[in-house]
Amino acid sequence: MASVSRSGTRLYYLTVRRFAFLCLLGLSGGVAAPVWSLAAEPSPKPLSGIQDVLNKRCVVCHGCYDAPCQLKLSSPDGWLRGASKQKVYESSRLEDAPMTRLGIDAKTVPAWRRKGFFSVTGNETGSVSGPSIIEQLLRLGRKTPFDLGAALPDDLNISPLRKNVCTEPSDVDSYVEEHPTGGMPFATAPLPEEDYRRLLTWAKDGSPAPGPQKELPDAVAVQMREIEAFLNAEGLRKELVARYIYEHLFLAHLHLEEDSPDRFFRLIRSRTGPGQAPDEIPSRRPFDDPGGPFHYRLVPVDGTILHKEHMVYSIGPKRLERYHALFLGDEWSLDALPPYSVEAGGNPLSTFAAIPARSRYRFLLDDALFFVRSFIRGPVCYGQVAVNVIEDRFWVSFLDPDADLSVTDPDYLKRAIPILELPVADTDASLQDRLKNFLLNGPVRYQALRRDRYARKSKEQGGPDYDDIWDGDGTNTGARLTIYRNFSSASVVSGFVGSVPETAWVIDFPQFERIYYNLVAGFDVFGNVEHQLATRLYMDSLRREGERMFLSFMPPQIREPMHDEWYRGPLVTLLDRWKESALDTRSPSGIDFRTAFPKPEFLTGLLTLEQRLWPVHDPINRCAGEACAAPDSIAGQLRPLTEKPAPFARFMPDISVLLAGSEGQEEVFTLAHDMAHANVAFIFNEDLRREPEKDSLTVVPGQFSSYPNFVFRVKAEDVPDFVQAVRAIRSQRDYLKVIEAFGLRRTDPAFWSTYDTVQAALNAQDAIQAGLLDLNRYKDPKPLDPIEQLFEYTFSLD
Repeated sequence: MASVSRSGTRLYYLTVRRFAFLCLLGLSGGVAAPVWSLAAEPSPKPLSGIQDVLNKRCVVCHGCYDAPCQLKLSSPDGWLRGASKQKVYESSRLEDAPMTRLGIDAKTVPAWRRKGFFSVTGNETGSVSGPSIIEQLLRLGRKTPFDLGAALPDDLNISPLRKNVCTEPSDVDSYVEEHPTGGMPFATAPLPEEDYRRLLTWAKDGSPAPGPQKELPDAVAVQMREIEAFLNAEGLRKELVARYIYEHLFLAHLHLEEDSPDRFFRLIRSRTGPGQAPDEIPSRRPFDDPGGPFHYRLVPVDGTILHKEHMVYSIGPKRLERYHALFLGDEWSLDALPPYSVEAGGNPLSTFAAIPARSRYRFLLDDALFFVRSFIRGPVCYGQVAVNVIEDRFWVSFLDPDADLSVTDPDYLKRAIPILELPVADTDASLQDRLKNFLLNGPVRYQALRRDRYARKSKEQGGPDYDDIWDGDGTNTGARLTIYRNFSSASVVSGFVGSVPETAWVIDFPQFERIYYNLVAGFDVFGNVEHQLATRLYMDSLRREGERMFLSFMPPQIREPMHDEWYRGPLVTLLDRWKESALDTRSPSGIDFRTAFPKPEFLTGLLTLEQRLWPVHDPINRCAGEACAAPDSIAGQLRPLTEKPAPFARFMPDISVLLAGSEGQEEVFTLAHDMAHANVAFIFNEDLRREPEKDSLTVVPGQFSSYPNFVFRVKAEDVPDFVQAVRAIRSQRDYLKVIEAFGLRRTDPAFWSTYDTVQAALNAQDAIQAGLLDLNRYKDPKPLDPIEQLFEYTFSLD
């Protein structure tokens, strides 16, 4: 937060980022609270130790834009700001919503009150007049029972999309009376006694914030000054480069080279320069006009680090040296800086045209995993409609800069830029004209341009082959990526994980840049329905673009059949005529395929280009013989879950965490449910395009998802029984038997201690990349209602 980096308090929010207070989920209407007999009043406890309790128990639901009632309890500023009746994620709004970014759009409690936020702590004036909302909901949650280890009541809505009841202090008594199951924590087992006592004492004391912390270490302060000096250097070229870097890193959690793994910074535009307290300019988008002179500044990340928004980018002396090499050579010049505006800034290919395309593409490739992760962990990806533009699991690779015409042929981008407008850059025309421009005139014309120019290249130089795919320069594992979409969330990891997927992408520089500006730099989480619709529809065209690039490596005679297999259904055929130009089915591939299965041959062949970077085989999901996990290992025993067909997969959660082994020595796996679709070409009615009989599971060692939907805990000797039980699932009733034997319900007495184990395993997996997991989407499996049972029975007959 820009306003809290002044001398003497620089670490104030850095330390308290591990603070938060999840338990106010009770602000959501129609909720239930855990069973627990009303205990005696907690005895006063010192504030020491409260940080850990807040971290472990509270931030998992109240730490981001999707926090109920906007009650962001991941920092003192958040809980002092309080709650609001206004929703951030509201897909039906016709007008842009007021922006309420914590620490940016208002910086004092009175300013937040003027924006409609109300107190939940009751300590704005330094004294508490009656119990605060937090205290009352803590007590309510403690005395409202439901059965431990059992399913939650049928009338309890735990969906993250539920309608919230955001009670103000004057109405809290009525809320408690009308919503007796609306206390906290929300729909989980009771907190451990000591945790509850500390939380209630903290709430009774007015939810005090910790005091100021120590100064930043000298070495850290020196690095910050060097980075700020580079970004604020004078000269047209340096200023344009700094703008380019800022627009690509404004959401990053910057980690200073060689620094401790738990300290991160944000890059902001500040009205004040180095040596003064930062004063962040609250622009809607990073390319908006700052409205006057400004300075780039680094400020500590305040609040708890949440895995779902933790995008780590390393920066320091080595990075600055790389920037000099990429951007500040003698091969380009600049006469004037481009203007700031939505129209100009919304198209980075034109805004930064003076910077060599090779430099910009190399900048993106250097941290391909970070940038693709920003597509997913940025605010755009919330809910099913936001992420159903992609398949459930697919592999991504990148066109080598030397094979990319946008890099090697200056005329290519010159012709492409006028037809590559992004939705956010086309603001003046009517909605009908805008949709026509960036959905039809732009993407379809660009597809045709790209097809024809690469066909000419293929005729002159031969078709694309393995050398045309970036190999990571022998060091970069981000050159091969696996992207998961798990219904309402998504994730990305390095390498090719799982069996060979149905689809794959090859990304080049223009597509990479446009995806970033569509989903990250140009996306406004507070925008209206038109903006959100345009973003989603344009991403549909970008997905098709990546798929078509992949198809260009396939034998020409199978390209159209492969494409048609990805887009099955009468309506999608009509849509293709509108949104796609004709495929190139004549230009040859440069690959001499040696098998009758070119897709898996090509994709697995990419892994052999740099065997030091990625395993060629997946020992659980894609292997044979000695390449597979040992049969007597837990990983080896889980392999049958990945076999196809997998009629049991459709009943499994989107993302499950499996703890297997003896207590204290458990191995952690992620079970990813890969849903099959006839196509992913439409926003709504996904159920009509589902093909559950083709679903499968991917078993991955460790964790990658921010949103565990369920946890299974299995003793080492019971792993074969677990596998057999899962493979035997043919109905919801069968699935519930597995839950009863191996599952961890929200109401399980071991819920919180098991969550601690899962979180500790993630922290140990990668200390810098770790963040607090989100429990908003943790499921509560229940029997089907009679109508659902009828559909299930009908499906089983098929």
